[in-house]
Amino acid sequence: MFVVIGATGSVGRDVVKLLLAAGEEVAAVSRDPAADLPGGAQVVNGDPSRPDSLTALPDGVDAVLLSPRAVRGAAAELLSLAAARGARRVVVLSAATVEHPAGHRRFADEFRAVEQAARDSGLDWTFLRCADFAANALAWAPQIRATGVVRGAYGDAATSPIHQRDIAEVAVRALADPEHAGHAYVLTGPQSLDQRDKVHLIGEAIGRELSFQELEPEQVRQAMLAQGLAEDLPDRLLGSLADYANTPGPTTDTVEQLLGRPALTFAAWATDNIAAFASPARS
Repeated sequence: MFVVIGATGSVGRDVVKLLLAAGEEVAAVSRDPAADLPGGAQVVNGDPSRPDSLTALPDGVDAVLLSPRAVRGAAAELLSLAAARGARRVVVLSAATVEHPAGHRRFADEFRAVEQAARDSGLDWTFLRCADFAANALAWAPQIRATGVVRGAYGDAATSPIHQRDIAEVAVRALADPEHAGHAYVLTGPQSLDQRDKVHLIGEAIGRELSFQELEPEQVRQAMLAQGLAEDLPDRLLGSLADYANTPGPTTDTVEQLLGRPALTFAAWATDNIAAFASPARS
């Protein structure tokens, strides 16, 4: 039995699917009783940041996939609960900024705290320190559909974005195979791209000329706040982009080493998500 904390996230959902396809039993934890989760998963309703709410968490747990953003400071208590249900391993979806600092330190410190809770839990641990998700580009979808122009700050900011499917495949291997215990893997896509590169590749995927328009960081911050986003979101985004505009984020071949195939490209991700960016057909 594998427990997935953060089962409705892009990585967690793919992990649930892959485990079920391999014939494994999966307990998918969700705050939302109406969450649309893959059929065959045992849905455990409750708030991972309040482990006492997870009364339906089953016994016979082998390993846990843990998303730090889902637990909000309750990692130690949650891992203690998982251990009481039989868990022997934990795989943490962490961030590359733990090892390669960028942006405001407090955000990397949140991941460091969860990693430390895993180390202190007595469980075998594996840390997946991920580069920025290719899926973060979905935030551009409304602009692309409406105008074909992405307006943002730090167009030169370069990272090696990773496809969530690669993270999920590595996570499944780490959950199932104890040989990954004690390893901290930095997972990235295969190619360093700045923001203009990403916009261009999305344009190629949807067959449309797109462009990136540079804005001042404060303009972007105010626009995000005007949309009702929490104040830490522009801080998280703009702080990292400012650093990556000066020094590109890391690029590793760890995905290829672990999976025996090249990491999926951003172009492949864009092709997978054409529907999100393409303008609706006009009648």
